[in-house]
Amino acid sequence: MPASLTTSWQNDLTPIGAADWNYENAAHLLERAGFGGTPDEITDLAKMTPAKAVARLVRFEGTDASGLAPFEDSGVHDPGLEPFPPSRPAVTDLAKAKGEALGIKVKPSGNRRLQPIVDKFFFWLRASVLETNRLAYWWANRMVASPQPLREKMALFWHGHFAVNEAKVRDYRKLRDELALFQQQGTGNFRKLMIAVAQDPAMLTFLDAGVNVKGAANENFAREIMELFTMGVGNYSEKDVREGARAFTGWNYVDLQFLVNKDKHDEGEKTFLGKTGRFDGVDVINIITDQPVTADFIAGKIYRFFVREDLSPDLRKKLGSVLRQSNYEVAPLLETIFLSRDFYSPASVGTQIKSPVQLAVSTYRKLGLKGVPGVPDFNVVTSALGQQLFSPPTVAGWAGGRSWITPGLLLERGNFARDVLFPDINFLPPDRYTRSGEIRSVADRIRQGMDITAATKPDEKSGVMAESNMLADRDEDFNTRYGSFRGWQMAIEKVKPIPRDIASLDLTGMVVASDAKNTTEAIDYLIHRFMRVPPGDEARQKMIVFLNKELGTSDITAARTYMEDSLRLDLHLVMSQPEYQLS
Repeated sequence: MPASLTTSWQNDLTPIGAADWNYENAAHLLERAGFGGTPDEITDLAKMTPAKAVARLVRFEGTDASGLAPFEDSGVHDPGLEPFPPSRPAVTDLAKAKGEALGIKVKPSGNRRLQPIVDKFFFWLRASVLETNRLAYWWANRMVASPQPLREKMALFWHGHFAVNEAKVRDYRKLRDELALFQQQGTGNFRKLMIAVAQDPAMLTFLDAGVNVKGAANENFAREIMELFTMGVGNYSEKDVREGARAFTGWNYVDLQFLVNKDKHDEGEKTFLGKTGRFDGVDVINIITDQPVTADFIAGKIYRFFVREDLSPDLRKKLGSVLRQSNYEVAPLLETIFLSRDFYSPASVGTQIKSPVQLAVSTYRKLGLKGVPGVPDFNVVTSALGQQLFSPPTVAGWAGGRSWITPGLLLERGNFARDVLFPDINFLPPDRYTRSGEIRSVADRIRQGMDITAATKPDEKSGVMAESNMLADRDEDFNTRYGSFRGWQMAIEKVKPIPRDIASLDLTGMVVASDAKNTTEAIDYLIHRFMRVPPGDEARQKMIVFLNKELGTSDITAARTYMEDSLRLDLHLVMSQPEYQLS
């Protein structure tokens, strides 16, 4: 179709016609409603009608994800850890006052009577981080392998929308359960999802629900629900924040279970968004979702995640109407978006910067892998690029868009591609090797046979011990630095390791199967398979010249037995292009 005609599709929610459906549009759909795919996967979608293709992704029709492995916990948690104290001083104070803490009794006499308790405190801090990293790996594997990629893509959206991080929650189990909530209800009803998230222990922990009590309401929870989760700034008053906070008083949890402490809940009359009554949190959420602006806000944010940042006020209202008319069911909104001409317009295609997670997962899917390699480490890679799962920087999630790309981050993206194609033989698994110089120093001294006191003295030459830690050892009931070391040691003993297989790639087989006869056709195949936005002709010609030089010939058949490394070098060039960062 002429570009002038498709340009007119911008902001048009009319469904795309069967006559306009083709391989390129199917590739765009899979890229945005999933994480991209192989040529065979794209061809399968292209053979369907647009409605059938969208139904497969949004409604999961004709797909079965039951074969995906569930997350296997390492078994590191025990009931004695609950409720987990907020700090090391808090746990030792509790132990001194009660004679036990974290399920461990204080020793009646002897040296360092509180040491086992301090060790266990640090063990859980380390174990929860390691187990969270395992959870992130498991989720990344689902993104790569799932026949229902939109389920995971929507979970990723909600993870950024309802952002919580392990650093504050400090319990991988709460993060695991919240992820399951997003996976199960991500394309379902937003009103129900909002209530479930508001009652979720991970969110209750992150937004300080434990201190939101009658007579001293904490406004964090109510403010973020309106500002970030449902309505947006400017659509409520400070009085609404205060009254909303009162409605959520007493909402808390015990271990992994939500509960309402009735004696701490304010049952008095509240006036919220123009309505008056003895509201609780569910009432407040229902009032919020009754506001037209809420549907506009949520629909607009979903649109910007899946389509493009540029969203006109008129289109935002139309999308909000779709969400309201479906009583906040998300699937009909997604179907409207993915079937619309606007979604396939030049303004939408190839204009989105891939997030770090999307970059890594789409790379693996396009390579035809069935899981995430252990080298390079997925969490280290995405963290270096600015997006580590379960570690959003604030309650507002990740900024996204152009913030993903700086000259330094573009270089890191190229390094990621290199490490996939040519894995680092000096790799040290971060779940088995601590980067803390202080902990390594203590470990080395313990192995040398030093006692705890000598092993934990500050290293005057390197200065790795902080002054605050030096003071900590004045309390002879425990040694903080030893506890930090021993906690890590116990954690790597009990937390299951992340599998460290390396991607098995066969670019030679891919190129030969594509029927490419010469280097020009080979490069064009790699560009078409891996890039949604092709590079400029100058860059393409340089890739061809490079491959000719590497192979010593332009004849693919002649170079078949030795061209694997040369193809990998050229694919690295492809993946290092600015256009490769676009979806």
